[in-house]
This record gives sequence, structure tokens and C-alpha cells, in this order.
Amino acid sequence: MLKLGIMVSGGGTNLQAIIDNIKSGYLEGCTIATVVSSRQGAYALERAKNNDIPAVCISKKSFPSIEDYDKALIEHFRSHDIDLVVLAGFLSLLGRDFVEAYRNRIINVHPSLIPSFCGKGCYGIIPHQKALDYGVKVTGATVHFVDCEYDSGPIILQKAVEVMDDDTPETLQLRVMQQAEWELLPKAIRLFKEGRLAIEGRKVRIIGN
Repeated sequence: MLKLGIMVSGGGTNLQAIIDNIKSGYLEGCTIATVVSSRQGAYALERAKNNDIPAVCISKKSFPSIEDYDKALIEHFRSHDIDLVVLAGFLSLLGRDFVEAYRNRIINVHPSLIPSFCGKGCYGIIPHQKALDYGVKVTGATVHFVDCEYDSGPIILQKAVEVMDDDTPETLQLRVMQQAEWELLPKAIRLFKEGRLAIEGRKVRIIGN
């Protein structure tokens, strides 16, 4: 059984996609052992509660240093025997100690085609606003392994989503979630579970069909 630790900051729509894919059998052999929110009141915590998943808020603001924050996260995830950490709309930057403790076992979904519209400050609605401001014809989503910088780890999966002439940031955000994020994140978890991801420098090779 692959034990997942899901990290969230907001509504938890990607968390819900993972829950739904476990229930459908697509993520057979996977279980969500814990959900960790960066802030109290995040609706993702309610989603976890509604599905009988243990959930807790561990906020960076509650700790005097990033090292102390990392230590608390490491202790929490180790206490649940987590195999894969999944950032599903998690907005805080993880420290080096945590990244090293779970090296190549942390994945993140980002709402753009990295390296476009990513990095510090590019979260939530902002990548979609930037895509519209720039006038791109396609945007999308990326799932990548996590390192110590924002959105900079090796890319696992990407999917393009067409930008419409009448899009607003909100309509584009919803379409990217529906057409890309909710598909890619469960797919990446499944590939990890099956041992089909080989990291070679900056590249991730998907083994087999």
C-alpha cells in the first residue's frame, strides 16, 4: 500500500481528485494517510473530514525558523509512514531539511506549463492572469518533483489547455483544473506507485507504456 501525505492550502480540489481516483480504483493500492494544511480554515480540511481522512494544520507561522517547521513536518509524516508527499495546492516553500528527507518523494502540481508563469509569487489565480496578460494561445498544468526552489524540480507530466478569446482568469483557472490538473496529479501518483518514474538529471523518464 502506497501511503500518501497530501499538503494543501485552500479549497482542496486536487485533494478531491485524488480521493475520487482512489475510490474509483484508478489509484488502487494507494491510501491517503494524512492531510496537512498550511492554514486553519482551509476547506480542504473539511474535504478530508468528510472522507474520514486524518487532517491537521501545521503552519509555518507557528515556528521560529524554517528548520523547526521542517522538523515538525518530518516528524508528522514519519509518524504516518508516508511514502509519497503530494503538494496539492500547497503554497508554502518547503525547507531543505524536509526536501532532503523526502528527496524524489515529493511531487507538486502547478497551473501552467513550466517554465512559463511559475516561481515565487505565481500561485492560485496569478499564473492564469499572467497567461492572459501575455496573450499565449495555450497554457496548462505541470506535475514535477519538488526541490528547494519554487516550481523548479524535474518535470513528470505536462498537459496543454487552449486559451479562449473570452477567457477570464477564473474561467481559465477552472478549465485548467478540469482538463489538466485533476488528470495529471492522479496519473503521476499512479506512475510513482508502479515504479515507472526514472529521474535522469533534469529529465524524468516514464518507463513502459
